[in-house]
Amino acid sequence: MVVALSFRAAQSKEAGIRTLVALDDQGEQLERIEENMDQINADMKEAEKNLTGMEKCCGLCVLPWNKSASFKENEDAWKGNDDGKVVNNQPQRVMDDRSGLGPQGGYIGRITNDAREDEMEENMGQVNTMIGNLRNMAIDMGSELENQNRQIDRIKNKSVYHRISMFSSAQFTNIFMK
Repeated sequence: MVVALSFRAAQSKEAGIRTLVALDDQGEQLERIEENMDQINADMKEAEKNLTGMEKCCGLCVLPWNKSASFKENEDAWKGNDDGKVVNNQPQRVMDDRSGLGPQGGYIGRITNDAREDEMEENMGQVNTMIGNLRNMAIDMGSELENQNRQIDRIKNKSVYHRISMFSSAQFTNIFMK
């Protein structure tokens, strides 16, 4: 039974490792997307500055009848990286200071105190360690998913800002070209 359980735990561990690697790759992709969104923001600011410059008479001053409202930037979209903040409902990793040993009284009730009970106790300790490792992997996955969800929300806010900014710039350009 312990051999079958060890095999299943090893399979679960392999699946967990593959999942953590995939989450790490996904996190790197999200980082690149967010960096590109920041670059788009810088480019849009430069374009808005150039459009405002086109509005000026001889490039010096804005004519009163051509003065347009400047575009307001959504500051929430460009907040810093909040991934490091601790969330109240975030699960905390509980360190197991038992060093792989079972509870004080052992995992099983001793009756004969022979080698079979020693083997059962050892097997239960191995199972406890396997389950603890899987639990820690699950906590790591949950934490990474929460971080990535916050990052996706930031990316979504930035894309909404870009859409609004591009629409405003297009309207301004159309009005200016008339």
